[in-house]
Amino acid sequence: MGYTPGRFDRDGSKNMNRIAKTVFAPVYPVIAEQIVERCKISRGRCLDIGSGPGSLGIALARASDLTVTLFDSSSEMLALAEGNIREAGLSGRLSLLSGDVHDIPLPAGSVDIAVSRGSIFFWEDLARAFSEIHRVLAPGGKTYIGGGFGTAELRDAVLAAMTKENPDWKNFRDKNLGPENRERVVGVIEGLGLPHRIVNDDSGFWVMMEKER
Repeated sequence: MGYTPGRFDRDGSKNMNRIAKTVFAPVYPVIAEQIVERCKISRGRCLDIGSGPGSLGIALARASDLTVTLFDSSSEMLALAEGNIREAGLSGRLSLLSGDVHDIPLPAGSVDIAVSRGSIFFWEDLARAFSEIHRVLAPGGKTYIGGGFGTAELRDAVLAAMTKENPDWKNFRDKNLGPENRERVVGVIEGLGLPHRIVNDDSGFWVMMEKER
């Protein structure tokens, strides 16, 4: 599920929050554990970009000692995220930040890990967005940005449930995670010359950058 910053009305935001808490609920803890294991970062500041109602950020806070900032351009999404943070009992661990990935309102070198699940497919200027993310990373900071479901089993379960709810959803998913889109993202990263590796397996498609120390 991808959160489209700034493109949802109130009803759309509530629907995405509902889906995140039901169909997608098993996905976020799995991805959070994979982030901690693969990035080897469990402390410091995490920026969850295009965070939507905060499901991944909340799962990361539970799986680590990270202080998580939920970052989204949708005021409706951030309002829902605030409620979800309170509901999770994590008000001291997560904060909210409004803004756009193309102009992140944070100082350079202020983020230890930047994550995003799904929002990358809606960024208008990938090169500018990744440059901004790289700017705010601290030396040795990493990213885990892309889309996926954690495991093949979860992917298939979500596909079945979402297709039943919306027959067009499979085409949406296939377009986002298809080879053409993956190649486009990789081409931008390589064009910027940023140190990175690509994960493309049953967990999903993820860009793992690491800023030089």
